[in-house]
Amino acid sequence: MRKPEASIKGVNINHVRRDGVEYGAKVAVSNPYSQSIPICEISFVFKSDGREIARGTIPDPGSLKGNDTTMLDVPLKVPHSVLVSLVKDICRDWDIDYELDLGLIIDLPVFGNITIPFNQKGEIKLPTLKDFF
Repeated sequence: MRKPEASIKGVNINHVRRDGVEYGAKVAVSNPYSQSIPICEISFVFKSDGREIARGTIPDPGSLKGNDTTMLDVPLKVPHSVLVSLVKDICRDWDIDYELDLGLIIDLPVFGNITIPFNQKGEIKLPTLKDFF
């Protein structure tokens, strides 16, 4: 049985606010079927340096287009209180090492709800002074 497949295309810093930092994960999901498939929920766990810094769900984020790849934006909100614990990682190499676990729950008509789990490790490079000048 063919199933939709997903891959994380990148994780970036979207916004820095008073209450925390919002990261954004770009997820590409390919649908091998000719019909669109509704996404019931996206669940995520965002870790840095082995510590969980964000966890959540996004209910009803839309549908996967038939015979196409759909790009999903997954916002990951991290409070400033957690960011203090990232200072060691940032000071070592001026980036944030992360691990992102995502579960995409989709509704296949004959099979019911299935979860497509995927994981990615990477790093988010922080801007330096020369990036601004």
